Amino acid sequence: MKRIWKRVAVAVSAVVAVIGAYVGSGAAGGTPIQDAAGGALSASSTAIAPDGPAFSIWSVVYAGLIGYAVLQLFRTANDDRHERLVVPAILSLLLNAAWILSVQFGWLWASEPIIVALLAVLVWTFSILRRTRSTGVVEAVLTDGTFGLYLGWVCVATAANTAAVLTAAGFRGFGFGQDVWGVAIAAVAGLVGVLVAFWGRGRLAPAASLAWGLAWVAVARFDGPLVSVPTATTAVVAAVAVVVVTAAVRARAGWSGAGEGRATAPVFGRADSVAG
Repeated sequence: MKRIWKRVAVAVSAVVAVIGAYVGSGAAGGTPIQDAAGGALSASSTAIAPDGPAFSIWSVVYAGLIGYAVLQLFRTANDDRHERLVVPAILSLLLNAAWILSVQFGWLWASEPIIVALLAVLVWTFSILRRTRSTGVVEAVLTDGTFGLYLGWVCVATAANTAAVLTAAGFRGFGFGQDVWGVAIAAVAGLVGVLVAFWGRGRLAPAASLAWGLAWVAVARFDGPLVSVPTATTAVVAAVAVVVVTAAVRARAGWSGAGEGRATAPVFGRADSVAG
């Protein structure tokens, strides 16, 4: 019975997150996230804010989270992997909804600790996924793929949110211009993507979403109210670096696995017998 309630709790949390996303989109009559809190999170707010279309990735993430919630309802009783995912999965879903509500209510100051906590929980989730095996393609896509996309995008979102909060609080960058800060943050985001590539042994999902976010940062900086060619160029280079390094690490892991008589690494998660 306890296991059943855990599964139900994950499913309910997923529904709460989707409802929060619906409210945050403005479809329920509210203010879209990019326009809430005085437009602090819009593409023209800071040098690291991605252009509007970047946020369409949330549709893919939410669809994956619903799929994951349904999948885990039918897992076997002795599925240690999903047992270990229960708490971080629930926390990530509820923190997601809490972040949306904090911005909707104009509590930009509260959004920062929430999104930082969300990022920490997703790192925890990713650490579980990389140390455990997926049972097949469906689980690899809905679990590893979804949370990988989620992690990569929230890395970019955390950087953008932090910049928005500091700007709204009156921080002026110690006298350095937007180009300097934009280049620095884009470079750090790219470095994070490279580190995740090595840590995750070339998993494609986090690299894809992180590169997606950086690409839309570049689009926003090449054109719009806050043009910054140095930031845009750095974002492009960082996005390419994340993709190239991920592909290289993945290829190396595949060759190593083949050389040792194991299956090559799957697209989103591990299906072989080696954890880590």
